[in-house]
Amino acid sequence: MASPAVAIIDYGAGNLRSAAKAFERMGAEAGLNPEQIVVTDKAEVVAAADRVVLPGDGAFADCKTSIAALPGMMDALREQVTVKARPFFGICIGMQLMASRGLEHGQHDGFDWIPGTVDRLAPADATLKIPHMGWNDLQFHGSHPVVGQPAPQPHAYFVHSYALTVERESDLLATADYAGPVTAIIARDNMFGTQFHPEKSQAFGLSLIAGFLRWRP
Repeated sequence: MASPAVAIIDYGAGNLRSAAKAFERMGAEAGLNPEQIVVTDKAEVVAAADRVVLPGDGAFADCKTSIAALPGMMDALREQVTVKARPFFGICIGMQLMASRGLEHGQHDGFDWIPGTVDRLAPADATLKIPHMGWNDLQFHGSHPVVGQPAPQPHAYFVHSYALTVERESDLLATADYAGPVTAIIARDNMFGTQFHPEKSQAFGLSLIAGFLRWRP
């Protein structure tokens, strides 16, 4: 079997199928064969892939524990992302795990790829509901090849109760407003992450997936 172009890590998180379908759709438009987009829980498959995607849904610590329980997966991720510098896309909890630590149900170590802390949302307007759920506009603080030229008012679909605060402003690409700025996109080197779900964010979200598949960091 040839090495996959994209490995989407399956560690039992929800929403995996919808994310996989979105990558398959945009992969087909990019000229990839369906078998080149692989959903896998095997470390050796991730280690051989050209690109790695980590979707997520659930609690920070539970997702980290589930990934660590897959034999060899943490080592494969670390090698691919921090040593080989393969393009990496973290989605929702997959993005949050890129941080140094998470404070959901205690303090838990993240991957420490993007210095920062994931903590419970605390909007200035106490009447706003948690989780932050639904469509929200994005404000960009820089440019990135994955994004290209976004629509004049790009918006995306969020579902989360915790958010990442980065330590370095240069790692923050876009925010949303929820009675205060909320990290929406982070990026550094070969790493890209969205708090929102691109697979649920219609044309804008699909354009990010297409941009990721073209990206040559």
